[in-house]
Amino acid sequence: MTTPNDNAALPANDKETENSIIAERRAKLAAIRARGVAFPNDFRPQHKASELHAAYDEFDNEKLEANPVQVSVAGRMMLKRVMGKASFATIQDASGALADGRIQLYITNDVSGIETHDAFKHYDLGDIIGAEGLLFKTKTNELSVKVTSLRLITKSLRPLPDKFHGLSDQETKYRQRYVDLIMSEDTRRTFKARTAAMSSIRRFMEENEFMEVETPMLHTIPGGAAAKPFITHHNALDMQMFLRIAPELYLKRLVVGGFNRVFEINRNFRNEGVSPRHNPEFTMMEFYAAYVDYQWLMSFTEAVIRQAAMDAHGTATLTYQGRELDLSKPFERLTIVGAIKKYAPDYQDAQLQDIAFLRTELKKFGVKADQAPLANAGIGALQLALFEETAESQLWNPTYIVDYPVEVSPLARASDTVAGITERFELFITGREIANGFSELNDPEDQAARFQAQVAAKDAGDEEAMYYDADYIRALEYGMPPAGGCGIGIDRLMMLITDSPNIRDVILFPHLRRED
Repeated sequence: MTTPNDNAALPANDKETENSIIAERRAKLAAIRARGVAFPNDFRPQHKASELHAAYDEFDNEKLEANPVQVSVAGRMMLKRVMGKASFATIQDASGALADGRIQLYITNDVSGIETHDAFKHYDLGDIIGAEGLLFKTKTNELSVKVTSLRLITKSLRPLPDKFHGLSDQETKYRQRYVDLIMSEDTRRTFKARTAAMSSIRRFMEENEFMEVETPMLHTIPGGAAAKPFITHHNALDMQMFLRIAPELYLKRLVVGGFNRVFEINRNFRNEGVSPRHNPEFTMMEFYAAYVDYQWLMSFTEAVIRQAAMDAHGTATLTYQGRELDLSKPFERLTIVGAIKKYAPDYQDAQLQDIAFLRTELKKFGVKADQAPLANAGIGALQLALFEETAESQLWNPTYIVDYPVEVSPLARASDTVAGITERFELFITGREIANGFSELNDPEDQAARFQAQVAAKDAGDEEAMYYDADYIRALEYGMPPAGGCGIGIDRLMMLITDSPNIRDVILFPHLRRED
């Protein structure tokens, strides 16, 4: 492999050097402009580096000379070595992994021409160049292109980071993702795996007769989840609107309309905190099916996730942060109380049924049980709060927590056999919520009463409580068949599939504080 020239690396945090390099490159660009078109758009590469490696890496030079292969390639120059009458460069295209996505160019006075070679000597790392020539093997057996013509396609004005370290500051990686993608094969691999998993999810849904739909991102009433919305204003209609916190109520309107199986891969927005698991803008996949219940949903959700992992990695047995994560086995199912007793076994049954004890215990964890939304909470909501403090983070293996209380599940169908709980589940993997689903509440009078309770909670200070959606009640009054629905947090799922510790690692352009 070639080695870089003196201009290969930008010293870390050296702004003076960076500014000097940029000034030098701007001068080169000015000279290019003076000679003609600075940014041409008439070069059409006919070959990709990965395809050339796959087809010809096994050839020796004798075979290549006996069967000449003319190629046309283009990419970003990542390495450059200038010698006397011959020079080497390595360009990188988007066709493969680090080795396969690069190919070496050999520029000489006798084949490429003195004028072409002299021009090349003034090119910089990061420039995008196009080359034509014949394939051959060097003495070190590296597949290369003996260049017959070479063109500068895009002049890079900013120097690339040090090739050995790339971007060392994590925030800069997120803020300048374009540079991170240029320099880091790991980053490119992460987002290619994300794309493979997303394609898998779409295929799986369509194979199971789900229709992909699109619903509004601007809502007049924020609904479908307990969350604080972003608020905006529509000038032409002169009305307040909200960025979507969930597509649920629109998707269920479609079930009312006769589409028995629908799904949407959607962007949601919640005006809440930022953390390794939270981004204000995030991706969900929500799906709804008529004539199923939450038991069916759990089995189906498990299958969706398992298939996505297999299509992205070839296996459902992953390693996450150095620890095995097996998605191939049936996912465990526990009630809220069952999970507390399993992971915090010192609690007694009687204590977990005692409201006063639960409030006192929650205060030990710093939970303000005397304030909204827990101030007037019943025993189910308090048990859920204790579960979140004691058991949730320990749910490493895929686990469904089932049978959530009615008071924290305003859109879920109540159990026909056990008072006070709903047919609802949440899926946890590596201590994080990945999915939330339930048998849908299709009784319009019950739903209206639940909405009224949410309005009362909002009036009492719960900013995340839902609004009353009269049109959704009207839709239910036309009749919705029994149904089940689930939302899968795509970004959190991709964290697992790509072994990424932070949600920002799997979002191409995560939200950050404004730069100084």
